Amino acid sequence: MKIEFTLNNTEVKLDVAPEKRLLDVLRDDFGLKSLKEGCGEGECGACAVLLNGRAVASCILPIGRVHGHSVETVEGIEKSESFKVIQEAFKESGAVQCGFCTPGMVISTEALLRTGSQPTEEDIKYAISGNLCRCTGYKMILDGIRLAVQKREAL
Repeated sequence: MKIEFTLNNTEVKLDVAPEKRLLDVLRDDFGLKSLKEGCGEGECGACAVLLNGRAVASCILPIGRVHGHSVETVEGIEKSESFKVIQEAFKESGAVQCGFCTPGMVISTEALLRTGSQPTEEDIKYAISGNLCRCTGYKMILDGIRLAVQKREAL
């Protein structure tokens, strides 16, 4: 089946089985390696992408469901001003340890920042609720997201 969608601001078309996982298509067909397979069940966030600006788990999303939609990965946002803000904030707060969860945390933070709101502590926790980290205990990640929110406001 011919699937057409926007990937990192570029229109793409490919002939693929519609039930193939978006994660596999992005990694295997497009070489986007920021996405990781952690659980394969949509529970850990390592494979998170933005679908129409909303963070979703690509490991449980069939490629057929993205037909006509927009998908963004870390590779697609890495030149944006908000990515630079997130990257700097995570670095300053020590939010990156082993790095396995980092792309998913970045995607979830990007989705949160795109709301344009002043997120509460609960909003921040909810934004990353689909992401698991085994290294940090989340304190430094939460600090990094709070700092990213502050830095965004200073732009």
